[in-house]
Amino acid sequence: MSVTLEGNMLVTGSNRGIGLELVKQLAERTGAEAHIYASCREPEGTRAEALRELSTQHPGKITIIKLDTSDEDSICAAVRAVNEEIGAGGLNLLINNAAINKPARPAPLSATGKKDMMEVYETNVVGPFLLAKMFLPLLQRAAERFSPEDHEGDMMSCRRSAIINISTVISSVKKCPETFSMAPMYPYRTSKTALNMLTRCQAEDFRKHNILVTAIHPGWVCTDMGGEQAPLAAQDSVLGLLSVMSSLSNKDSGMFIDWQGNSIPW
Repeated sequence: MSVTLEGNMLVTGSNRGIGLELVKQLAERTGAEAHIYASCREPEGTRAEALRELSTQHPGKITIIKLDTSDEDSICAAVRAVNEEIGAGGLNLLINNAAINKPARPAPLSATGKKDMMEVYETNVVGPFLLAKMFLPLLQRAAERFSPEDHEGDMMSCRRSAIINISTVISSVKKCPETFSMAPMYPYRTSKTALNMLTRCQAEDFRKHNILVTAIHPGWVCTDMGGEQAPLAAQDSVLGLLSVMSSLSNKDSGMFIDWQGNSIPW
């Protein structure tokens, strides 16, 4: 299966789990003109070994970028590095996937402190906020290169210029009564709810630039964070994510949906 995504794409938290699988499938399923910027905290470390191997399997298509989304200086350096490589093309797709969850499961209230709340918020909310802010000129550059005729009159798409914020169904305020007992996780839940509001704000703010912004729940995925009990394989989740991203348009900007395209209540 090919996906109708193209141009320059950046994925955060790409050394493992959903992020690594996103880079893998984007490299395999996009055209020759597509280029993936895969970011992680320690590109030379042991935890990025799989990502480095993947980049050697797709020479010239994957560029690994050092990026710690909790560090503003690191974000600035990553933006400069990407800007130097991209040139006139701009950034077509920013996927804010990097996230942390503290304290370790089951993360009851009794084990959760201020430091946990602040660290998770900084990575899961402030990081995507700064990335969108700093990459905005590159996202605008990509958006300005397309005319309405390029996308059959639909001004927004992931092929043109978009931000995808990876959220979670347990951030839904409405669904909290049915999901809380299985995953109390105060810092993670509240940070992702804030990420949803960030998505909504960015969608309104960036609409004038024809930049699409959508929050997507990838499903309960079997990863280090999702745990072994999760019913969904990363490969299947990402297949769905890329299919959904390929279909997004004006009406989806500012929305909260899942990996199968279903709407999730706020």
